[in-house]
Amino acid sequence: MDNRECGRILGGMERDADIVIAGGGLNGPALALALARAGLSVTLIDALPAETRSDAGFDGRAYALALGSQRLLSALDVWPAVAGNSQPILDIEVTDGRAGAGAAPWFLHFDHAEIEEGPMGHMLEDRYLRRALLDAMAAEQRITQVAPAEIVAQETDLTGVAVTLADGRRITGRILVGCDGRRSGTATRAGIARTGWDYGQTALVCAVAHERPHHGTAHQFFMPPGPLAILPLPGNRASIVWTESTGAAEAINALSDERYLDILRPRFGDFLGEISLVGERFTYPLSLTLANSFVADRVALAGDAAHGVHPIAGQGLNLGLRDVGALAQVLVEAHRRGEDIGAANVLARYQQWRRWDTTTLAIGTDLVNRLFSNDNPLLRAARDIGLGAVNAAPGLRRRFIREAAGLTGDLPRLMQGRAI
Repeated sequence: MDNRECGRILGGMERDADIVIAGGGLNGPALALALARAGLSVTLIDALPAETRSDAGFDGRAYALALGSQRLLSALDVWPAVAGNSQPILDIEVTDGRAGAGAAPWFLHFDHAEIEEGPMGHMLEDRYLRRALLDAMAAEQRITQVAPAEIVAQETDLTGVAVTLADGRRITGRILVGCDGRRSGTATRAGIARTGWDYGQTALVCAVAHERPHHGTAHQFFMPPGPLAILPLPGNRASIVWTESTGAAEAINALSDERYLDILRPRFGDFLGEISLVGERFTYPLSLTLANSFVADRVALAGDAAHGVHPIAGQGLNLGLRDVGALAQVLVEAHRRGEDIGAANVLARYQQWRRWDTTTLAIGTDLVNRLFSNDNPLLRAARDIGLGAVNAAPGLRRRFIREAAGLTGDLPRLMQGRAI
């Protein structure tokens, strides 16, 4: 269908919303709230039913929210609903070693007291964040949720966009935003290709209970097959993101809980005492994937639909929320100036703002993974000396702390805790 025919279909219609969002995970609802609170109408289409999204049971999944992300949630009035269930990240320790051999003598220690703003971030379980976002959307009159629903087609013209659902319904808006993950149907239908590669690694994700208190310290332990992250949760619990080669991860995940723990224990160590599994176990194949463009005609991508990076620094959701803050600010400011929010020059501002940041972080995590996920003695010596050197340089260490807290770069107003 050419643009002239689309124009006859869309041009004379009253649109259902200013913005149509595909994807109801975390970034989609956060974006919907940011736009609605600024006066724009939103229709959010989710492939999963609301009751699945709102399951209150603990399944082991949790996120490391940087301080900048926590500020965005505060600006959206979501943080008060989840703050009591969060765990402040007060320290981060980065070490290098082998399973069962203990940490190398060189390490990197980040202390939140070295910056004025407070904790570098918070750990928050998926069940609390997802529920809070859903509740906030339900209370917002400018947001219409359509779920469960599958988008099977999308079309644009010079003035708007229409999506067709599997049940035949059509929903129209001025712009379509894809927050629908790494296999984004929005991107595919818009003709946006992707660049990336598979790491041959898989993340084993679970949660454990432990005997001793963690004191709010997050640990990143680099081992030859890949990193092990031990992230503090409220109480004597921790979220585990454990990277192994894909073949090994599949074999480990097929084991019983007790055999699974037998393999985890020498990697985890005994510094928190005895450990036991709580919640479910998950596996996630790891890859790098970047959309070749974050925008197309009346289409924008955010979150994993735009970029999927290695979880080595726990920045996946934080990157997505930066997208949310930037895109919301670009669209709201354009709307207030009387511009067409779906115009190519408006969407180009969003791409210019976010593409460099995401590309550099993707490359950075890729390089760190390649540097540390091996047992080459020369590389091991070089990286251990590097960790020690950064740890001994207060100015450089403080810069890394601020980076981990999401306080650097050209921050959207929401990431500063301010309204748009």
